[in-house]
Amino acid sequence: MKLIIFDCDGTLVDSQHSIVHSMKTAYERVGIVWPGREATMSIVGLSLTEAMQQMMPDLDDATHKALAEAYKDTFKQARLSRLHDEPLYEGCREVLDRYHAMDDVMMAIATGKSQRGVRGMLEREGLEGYFQSIQTADDAPSKPHPAMIQQAIADTGGHADKTVMIGDTSYDMAMARSAGVGAIGVSWGYHPVDHIQSSGAHVIVRHYNELEASVEKWFGQVNG
Repeated sequence: MKLIIFDCDGTLVDSQHSIVHSMKTAYERVGIVWPGREATMSIVGLSLTEAMQQMMPDLDDATHKALAEAYKDTFKQARLSRLHDEPLYEGCREVLDRYHAMDDVMMAIATGKSQRGVRGMLEREGLEGYFQSIQTADDAPSKPHPAMIQQAIADTGGHADKTVMIGDTSYDMAMARSAGVGAIGVSWGYHPVDHIQSSGAHVIVRHYNELEASVEKWFGQVNG
């Protein structure tokens, strides 16, 4: 049985507008100058407290926590007021549908997003039941720690040599390498391709229509 683990933001859904809006608003609420869009996109994938620490390391722990709480509140309010803008990437749904129909494939999610955020996205897109394990920042250490992947493998009864991680950030690739699984980077997300490559990506995919062939090629190389 093959296990395919997907990151969420920047890999399954394009949530950059919601993330940027919520981060900017959080900084304004705490009374600190927002470091900007580029800094914000660079930390997508980390859990919130780690993200705040990396964006502005000179701030104290209490301020980092205040920013994280303000971000969660802002993001929640946007979701409740239906201001969220998180469309699936082009071709994503078709790939997920095909994998979901396969008897020899299981899918999982490993993300810095909250459980509530992931469940809301799956419900909105009609993807409930597609993923046999959902690992989030609520449940495990932040990426690039390998715990999310290790738990997804444990949940599904999988094996590292039959598992790939698909993501758009250097954190995803470093996490995959640390867990000893395939690291497949995608170019349509939030980190530059050269950063994804230098973090250990085995393969870079440019569009969803290339993904399945790249995954099969990787499994063939490892298990051939």
